[in-house]
Amino acid sequence: MEPIIGSVLGTVGEHVDCHRNFQNDVNDLRKRVADLKRKRDDKVAELQIVDDSEKQVRKEVQGWLEDVGRIIEIEMPDTEEEVQNVSCLSRGSLGRRVRQKIQAVMEIYDRGSFPEGLVIERPPTIGIILPTENMVGEVDMKEKIWEYLRSREVGMIGVCGIGGIGKTTIMKHIHNELLKESIGFTKTIWVTVSQSLSVVKLQGDIAREMNKSLPKGRDELKRASRLQDIMKTVKYALILDDVWDKFTLHRVGIPEPTIENGCKIVITSRSIDVCNYLRCQIVKVPPLPQQESLNLFLDKVGHDILLIPNLENILKDMVAECAGLPLAIVVIAGSMTGVRDIREWRSALRQLCDCVVGTEKDSEDEIFKRLKFSYDRLTNSSIQECFSYCSLYPEDSVIQRADLIEGWICEGLVEKLGSRREMHDRGHEILNRLENNCLLEKGDDGYGEGVKMHDVVRDMALRVKSIGPSNFMVKAKMRLTEIPEKDKWSEDLDKVSLMDNEISYIPINMFPKCLMLSTLILEGNAALKQIPECFLANMPLLKFLNLSYTCIEALPNSICSLKNLTALILRACESLERMPSLSKLKALKKLDLDKAGLCVAPEGIEMLENLEYLDLSAPKLKVLPRGKISKLFRLRYLRKDPIFSNDIRAEEVARLNMLECFEGIFDQPKDLSSFVSELNHFGRPNNYLLCVGMEGDLEKKEWGYFGKSNKDDLLRRVILSYCRIGYEDELVLPDDLRNLWIARCNMVADISIFLRNLTQLQTYKLSGCKGIECVVSSSSSSSSSLTAMNILEKLCLCGLLSLRDIVKVEKTTASLAPTISPHIFSNLKHLMVWNCSKLKKLFPCELLQRQGLQNLEQIMVNDCKGMEEIIGWEEDEAGNQTTTPILIPLPKLRILGLQSLPKLKRIYPEGGVMAYDSFNSIYISNCPKVKRIPLCVGRENGQPSLAAMKEIHIKNPKEWWESLEWENPDDESVLLPFIEYSSNGDNTWVNIEYGCVDLYEFLDSL
Repeated sequence: MEPIIGSVLGTVGEHVDCHRNFQNDVNDLRKRVADLKRKRDDKVAELQIVDDSEKQVRKEVQGWLEDVGRIIEIEMPDTEEEVQNVSCLSRGSLGRRVRQKIQAVMEIYDRGSFPEGLVIERPPTIGIILPTENMVGEVDMKEKIWEYLRSREVGMIGVCGIGGIGKTTIMKHIHNELLKESIGFTKTIWVTVSQSLSVVKLQGDIAREMNKSLPKGRDELKRASRLQDIMKTVKYALILDDVWDKFTLHRVGIPEPTIENGCKIVITSRSIDVCNYLRCQIVKVPPLPQQESLNLFLDKVGHDILLIPNLENILKDMVAECAGLPLAIVVIAGSMTGVRDIREWRSALRQLCDCVVGTEKDSEDEIFKRLKFSYDRLTNSSIQECFSYCSLYPEDSVIQRADLIEGWICEGLVEKLGSRREMHDRGHEILNRLENNCLLEKGDDGYGEGVKMHDVVRDMALRVKSIGPSNFMVKAKMRLTEIPEKDKWSEDLDKVSLMDNEISYIPINMFPKCLMLSTLILEGNAALKQIPECFLANMPLLKFLNLSYTCIEALPNSICSLKNLTALILRACESLERMPSLSKLKALKKLDLDKAGLCVAPEGIEMLENLEYLDLSAPKLKVLPRGKISKLFRLRYLRKDPIFSNDIRAEEVARLNMLECFEGIFDQPKDLSSFVSELNHFGRPNNYLLCVGMEGDLEKKEWGYFGKSNKDDLLRRVILSYCRIGYEDELVLPDDLRNLWIARCNMVADISIFLRNLTQLQTYKLSGCKGIECVVSSSSSSSSSLTAMNILEKLCLCGLLSLRDIVKVEKTTASLAPTISPHIFSNLKHLMVWNCSKLKKLFPCELLQRQGLQNLEQIMVNDCKGMEEIIGWEEDEAGNQTTTPILIPLPKLRILGLQSLPKLKRIYPEGGVMAYDSFNSIYISNCPKVKRIPLCVGRENGQPSLAAMKEIHIKNPKEWWESLEWENPDDESVLLPFIEYSSNGDNTWVNIEYGCVDLYEFLDSL
């Protein structure tokens, strides 16, 4: 009894002490958190000066920064709120939690020492595989280049030929083979040089490919010295593509290839003089022979074209007119794709012959006239203008499809249709036609869908404009430090692009007289601070003005005289503080102030009666006078963040009858709830994106594979990040919400309260949220709050460290199955679970027995340390599971991916049989305890076959393979031909089609 009494008295004493010293403890916690924040800021500052091209942050440092962020940004604000509202009776219990928090902060502070440093060296990379086209007749040239690469005597190789002859294609294939074949190079480097040679840029590109850094600034000599030191440490193969100008290796800092160092340099150039200047062994790429030209043409236009009667001779004549130029063959074949009428083929042949008559062999005219034939065959002048518009972008750049289409719409190149979505659809249709005609090619820079223009095709587009009625002046990314001379600004100029240069100053007396100019792009001249008054004064027909990513501080008053201006793009003009009144710009249809530096809204904005697109996402723009937005009755797109209580009202948004898309960011959930409540009352646009908290890079980093879509496709989405949800007022969400993402939020355990009345929810993602223990409970499966779960198609759970169940079966009856609604997840197609360490089982068998997952097509589970079963029985009161044989119906399951699940014992229960008719892809890696794997083994000609499987990627230690249990001996026998052992025997893997890849790469391949 005495120990018990002592324990109770001790607890009471501690409670009294926590009550008495409450304020002191709170102040101590605040001080320690402030110290922790300063330490965090020091570490972040230290990381910012580390060159991230050479180093990468240690995982323990990343984890520490995340823990500190959680304390500072989530837990401390929660504690402060509790302190403000604490009652006298609860001071003791809160004080005890404050002391626990102090201890936790002290531990995290002590963890922040990192005696081994914050970063480690990035792992070395040999190079990156480049996308390639099929080679046809360049095989002989490739073998000759390979011969020189293997030769000890040849160090410099020059691959020459006119534009479009196939030089780059050959070298891309060689580059990729150098990465695969071991001929002694420790590093293979590819750099595209292009027309405007910049030694500083070339130095930086080479260093970046080697994961190294050079001294900042433009001192070529210092950078050359550093680059030479770097390159001397490796045996490299350096490929410099599309070199136009002469230069010396010494000036750049590239060591001379010698027999001793074994290095090689290959350059491709249209100029044999450039190759001779660098003392290269010349390889001149000849035109394709007739038969190989014909094969390439047929590959593009389709071999079935030969079935058309009497076409073969016409086809051969057309191929002959392509003069063996691969690019011309591909583009001309693209322009003839789908043509079945022999009369149209005869007409096209006649036009092509007329185009190329008198062309001098090996001249630039030879390729230009043949490419122009394909341009002319576009026939539609609007599509031709859309194609020409692409040439305003820098050479070799990837152009985002959405940005390009926006430009076309602003320029009036896409016909006016009923909605923005229809216009964007039309834009994609035009882009697809240009791609199918091989005038554009697909491009990817990591930011979404894009297109590229072959440099020779771009030359053709610009040349067409130079001889046409509407003239272009394009000097994009040419390293210009000054605006072109006045005499370059001719009166007949139609479009001027000075994009991505280094122009810092426009002379005050610069007064170009460009009476026909419709487009002026100065985007990306980061040092440009001022636009003189006189500069825009004589451009009466200017429609499109883009000053994005410049440092302009104010717009000139002369902009008010641009009566025809339809688009004013000021994106990321962070220094912009002043704008004249816009009231006279009656024709303006698009105003983009995203990330501009304005503190107040432009005067006269309410007078822009034709405005259709308005982006007011200027972070310093705190106040937008009420009532101004509702006057813009033609608005189709509106974005504003942050939104404040005295800012845009939902009632104003609802009055905009033509509004199709609204995007807004709110500071607090209550602001969102208030706004949505009004929208529910007044009505809302069909497309919206509503955010709470710090969105930052979350969209790109964490939305994952469910977020790979264009902005126009992000219908009815809400994102809640870094905020408290469920502790105070009820969160109100739009009734017609389709996409919900909750990230890094401190939440109540029962999340179903957020889903009331959501009858159209398609995608639901939860990531990094504290407090969530289950996604859905069977005890509430019939409530209105779970309607969303019945129609949900995609579910992604990431970093939910308290999650124990996706579906929690309440043990209220002897028979558990009836407590589960048959409708839960009945429409679910895609399930992804990442880093949920307490989750032991994905789904109970009872759910499948109730037909709950009949439409599930894809399961991906990664890095769940506690996962023991994918599908399993619920335990009884004694903790035992049933072993009753069961059919596990997953009729539409196609893809199963399992990675880094160290405790996973089984995919389905003992005695279970999985029924899957569509299963064709499986990925298993680092799941050492799994004893049985599901395979769709069929039979062909009486023999076991994996014909139904498209991809199998399984990687585990050799011992794991030997311990596998097979339901059918055929399963093992059919895999044997594909099993490979690593050189040390520690790992094995199964390859079918793609080989062993990372889970993310596997997802991309599907």
